Amino acid sequence: LKEKQDEMTTEVLTKLEGKYKKVDMIRAISELEKKSIQHMILDEEKRPDGRGIKDIRNLSASVGILPRTHGSALFTRGVTQVLTVATLGSPSMELIIQDMYGEDKKRFLHYYNFPPFASGEVGKMGSPKSRDIGHGMLAEKALRPVIPDQKDFPYTIMLVSETLSSSGSSSMASASASTLALMDAGVPI
Repeated sequence: LKEKQDEMTTEVLTKLEGKYKKVDMIRAISELEKKSIQHMILDEEKRPDGRGIKDIRNLSASVGILPRTHGSALFTRGVTQVLTVATLGSPSMELIIQDMYGEDKKRFLHYYNFPPFASGEVGKMGSPKSRDIGHGMLAEKALRPVIPDQKDFPYTIMLVSETLSSSGSSSMASASASTLALMDAGVPI
């Protein structure tokens, strides 16, 4: 599909070269694409991937797939796939946060990684980007209400979610995989 779109864009740009600005032609093609997708969904009740408007993507989940971790889970929804690893540590391994208000400790941590290959792109991998940090905090906030109190479960809990493939909603897929990894690790959620 992407190859066909690129071929069509190149053909239009070549035929209309000199008549219009390239940036305007690209904007017009993008607008046409948007309108045709809206038409397909609203009038033909068909999504770009061929599903009907009431059809949901296939769901699957597996736990315990990494044998030497405290807990692990793989959650798949359509093309989106997230692997989460749960690690339990002693209370002394809490994250110490120092800021201008003083010092605080954090015993539940969720890290989210979205490498470029997850969406079929090529890019530099390195330190977390703002998207990774924001989605990690979003999933952490969603999971915090089910994390047991320290007196009931005296461990530091760290979750790392790796997005392996994505066609949307990878942050919520990470929350789902994380829930399963917590259960696999024996955390009484």
